[in-house]
Amino acid sequence: MTHIPAISSALALVAGLALATTVGAQIAPPASATAKPAATKAAKAAKRTAEPEFKLVLEPRAMELLKATSEKLAAAKSMSFTAVVGYEYPSKLGPPIVYTSRYDVTMQRPDKLRIIMPGDGPASEFYYDGKSMMAYAPAENLVAIADAPPTIDAALKAAFDTAAIYYPFTDLLVADPYAALTEGAILAFYVGPSGIVGGTKTDMVVWANADVFLQIWIGVDDKLPRRIRALYRTDPLELRHELELSNWQLNAPISADAFVSQKALAAKRIAFANPAAASPPGVKPLVKMPPAKAATKAPAKQP
Repeated sequence: MTHIPAISSALALVAGLALATTVGAQIAPPASATAKPAATKAAKAAKRTAEPEFKLVLEPRAMELLKATSEKLAAAKSMSFTAVVGYEYPSKLGPPIVYTSRYDVTMQRPDKLRIIMPGDGPASEFYYDGKSMMAYAPAENLVAIADAPPTIDAALKAAFDTAAIYYPFTDLLVADPYAALTEGAILAFYVGPSGIVGGTKTDMVVWANADVFLQIWIGVDDKLPRRIRALYRTDPLELRHELELSNWQLNAPISADAFVSQKALAAKRIAFANPAAASPPGVKPLVKMPPAKAATKAPAKQP
């Protein structure tokens, strides 16, 4: 539920490990200080040719961890958590700048959802009570209200279709998180344990499909996702996106009035609309991303 080719990423990882091994081996003096450069290059080329190609596999352990966290989320009748999203944006100087957004999420299956976004950037609030959805901008005191379908999944889709409202943790909210998280999987493997993220023990999993390359940290004891790091294939700048998840509360009682805002209901009404549907006069559209190219094997790096 956020850009390098998925296949190329995996291959680049293997190439990087091979590079580290080669550099480490060269700390000791070479066996022959008088070896000719041409012979050395030929030996390196032969070694690279002999190295086995990296195979895209779905490791059972990695898929089992994804299934475990998905089942934990799907079984929760209600849940709340805090999501802090960091995403890179290109600067005129070249290196990207990181922007951060926070979301306070409360949901109750199958038809209640509240998402409060205090900033950075414009504050916003989203409410869904099974019958209608509201998008509220408190600083401007503007609200869009519309009828909504009877499930969280369908309401989130309606919000996206009508107003391009999307949340990077959407896959964690739907009725079947496992199907959403593993759709089109071409690569999954277990990286190892970590004791740093979220102040708890986690297992690290890498997962990829043709569009995105993800690394996910999953709690060892509670099976809850703690961090998700993403790179997208269609982004030529290879900008990174990170999602930190904390303050998890599952199956705690939630007040019935948590999914509506009287202040929002009293705000000035506007219509739901897609902000990208039309540009204001004098404003140039954003540059379109080039079409994705077929993933190819990453060339071996030279030490």
